[in-house]
Amino acid sequence: MLTIYTYAKCSTCRDAVKWLQAHKLAFDERPIRETPPSLSELRQMLATYDGQLRKLFNSSGLVYRAQKLSERLPAMTEKAALELLTLNGSLVKRPFVISKNAAIVGFDPETWSERLIGKE
Repeated sequence: MLTIYTYAKCSTCRDAVKWLQAHKLAFDERPIRETPPSLSELRQMLATYDGQLRKLFNSSGLVYRAQKLSERLPAMTEKAALELLTLNGSLVKRPFVISKNAAIVGFDPETWSERLIGKE
């Protein structure tokens, strides 16, 4: 089963949930701010994106900008960056979809079709 981390006020997250429903994919929806992805989920996602930490961050978010992470992230260790994400779901790029067969951040219907249809 898929787990999708969303933020209720995010229209992209709402579109992603509608897409999952339209394609009749079973999923467990979790509020990303209240229950950020686990360290193991973040590691799986990071592996999917070839170790590119920035891909996991909501770089357009207020918290990201307030913490000046665009300047700090390049010098951070992987461990420190992932810990930061586990502590603050506002920093995690959303929607964040994870399962044993797939890991995707952001919503692009074409990418989701390629990676999710027939995999769950």
